Amino acid sequence: MNVNLTLSNHYSCFVRSIILVCLMTNLFGGKCSGQAEAPARSTLKPAAVEYLYPEQVTVPAGKAATVTLHFRIAPGLHINSHTPSEDELIPTTLTIPEDSGVRLEGAVYPPGTEFTLPLDPKTKLRVYTGEFTIQARIVAAAGDHLVEARLRYQACDNHACMPPKTMTAAIDVLAK
Repeated sequence: MNVNLTLSNHYSCFVRSIILVCLMTNLFGGKCSGQAEAPARSTLKPAAVEYLYPEQVTVPAGKAATVTLHFRIAPGLHINSHTPSEDELIPTTLTIPEDSGVRLEGAVYPPGTEFTLPLDPKTKLRVYTGEFTIQARIVAAAGDHLVEARLRYQACDNHACMPPKTMTAAIDVLAK
């Protein structure tokens, strides 16, 4: 019997055992000695669109009033305008729940700016970037109403689009 062959087989089994232990340890959330530790990363992603203001508005009860809602899009992203340039693109829309004591009579959206993707210079999109406003025409019943307006949008960067999202814009509507 060759001693070198026996030691080689034992060494090979030992190495395979260490690899198996490391794989199992990683599988269950541990770390194996000698591995470089990955840098800590936040699991929180910044919102693509942020509602800025107003937090509270006072309007005449039972009469139409215009409220300007301010939003900000994260740097490096854009969202489709309310009237996107292609049918398959998801428009940005504002809604107010029917049971909120406030009715959305209509909304005026900005026209959007023309945007060309670097990968497809022939396609011109109408998008919002940076800060934008929506003029919401509302009618509120008398009283204090915490309205959770909803903005539906689809955020994209220069390479891909994220799934559509609906965010809440909380507004305290005082109707007198």
